[in-house]
Amino acid sequence: MTDTTDTTDTTDATAAHGRPSRIGPRLPAFYCPFNERLIHPKAEEIEARAVEWTDRFGIYPDAVERAWGLATHSADFSSRIIPLGDVEAVALFAQWNYWANAVDDWQDSGSTPASTAAIADHGVRLARALEAPGSAMLPPGPLTEALDDLVARTRAALSPFQLRRFTEGARDWLFGAVWQTANAERDVMPSLADFVATGALANGTRFSLTWADAANGIHLPAEVLYSAPVQVATDAAGFIVSADNDLFSYDKDDDQTPWEQNLVNVLAHERGCTPLEAVPAAVALRDRVMAFLVRLCGQIAEGADEELRRYLDSLGHYVAGAIEWQSRAPRYASPRNRNELPVPGARFELTWRDTPSDQDTSAPPVPAFAWWWRQLAD
Repeated sequence: MTDTTDTTDTTDATAAHGRPSRIGPRLPAFYCPFNERLIHPKAEEIEARAVEWTDRFGIYPDAVERAWGLATHSADFSSRIIPLGDVEAVALFAQWNYWANAVDDWQDSGSTPASTAAIADHGVRLARALEAPGSAMLPPGPLTEALDDLVARTRAALSPFQLRRFTEGARDWLFGAVWQTANAERDVMPSLADFVATGALANGTRFSLTWADAANGIHLPAEVLYSAPVQVATDAAGFIVSADNDLFSYDKDDDQTPWEQNLVNVLAHERGCTPLEAVPAAVALRDRVMAFLVRLCGQIAEGADEELRRYLDSLGHYVAGAIEWQSRAPRYASPRNRNELPVPGARFELTWRDTPSDQDTSAPPVPAFAWWWRQLAD
């Protein structure tokens, strides 16, 4: 095994957070065979257009909220997970991401987070706004006006099948938010089995990957896209991105009561240990899924046509691009619960490993994983 360090100019952002991190001052090394450090060649243009769009619709109520909204680096996320393809599609996706993060921040804003009832009601209205434009189910305001603009342009840009898939991805995100909020209201930390089974929801994997398809002109037939092996590969990529986000965003959410529902806290609760002690287990589980994804994608690729191979490539871009984006986003590297404003240039120091931290190739003892591993031919 070889560990290599990102030698670019980095900051140990956690050291400046103002209070110690429960998971330690540095992130563990990342195992990512897909790591190509790609970014869309029009990334700067995409960012400029996205920021102009947020300002035109006024989705941030004041300068402070705007600073934190832009600290998501949503355009960088979009340009890294979709490093190739049509710039119009990636620009529209970036605008969706700024909007979605603004909604996410609304859900977490205030001294009392939004209730399950409020998020469920809002989620139904958002979903119907996508499917039934002009239904006027949302209250007037900048976020609604921006959403109406996004919906109109999205319906013009996507095929009916892609639009259906994008709507499903939005529902995933909304369902995940409702489930997590309900757990928090009941002071329930989910079991590892439940957490894994719902992992494809809250992170909006299908919400994002639809735009990778649109930008790259990938049109998989439903019988291929929704076949069990491809569905599992998609979910596995989503699990890895979520697990990585749970590490990068841990300090951003460590002031919440009850504790944030993330992989580290779920394992700490289940094993009766501290979050710091749970980190190796979280990384081992994540690495085991990564190695599984490599095997499964290799198996699928053996009999795949060019279209399906390009889809599998987009899963790798999604995983690797998300790591690079999160390491550079001030939203995570200078979290709001420790800083009045985002720290310009704040980022995490990354180290990489060539092999998974867990060499076991069998399915972890979790029901959802058992079904995933059954998709392997051997």
